[in-house]
Amino acid sequence: MGFKLGNENRGFKSPKDTPIFKKKLGQGILAEANMDGTIFVDPALDLNSKQGKEVVRHEDEHIRQMESGDGSYTDDHVRWKGKTYPRKNGKIKYNGTWSVEGSDAFPWEKEAIKAEKNN
Repeated sequence: MGFKLGNENRGFKSPKDTPIFKKKLGQGILAEANMDGTIFVDPALDLNSKQGKEVVRHEDEHIRQMESGDGSYTDDHVRWKGKTYPRKNGKIKYNGTWSVEGSDAFPWEKEAIKAEKNN
């Protein structure tokens, strides 16, 4: 049985040596941090631009959160500092309210947004 390799553009690493792969993502999504310790970025994002560097710092913070055990996720939930929050249809239920993934209402996103500015 054969297999087909993906077409991600490989060979990039973040400042923290996190492997970065260029991959077409959903509409409006520039990057994703993955549970396996990698980051996907939209192929159109220039990693050397100010925005590209901020996006990578943001996702590196999510990798740090997962490595420390503060955060994790599956298709069905997000786990943050010992509490589990349901996840479906691009939203997460946090403190009784469904908010869009990536919202700054979430404490894990607040930390990642703060990390964007750190050089």
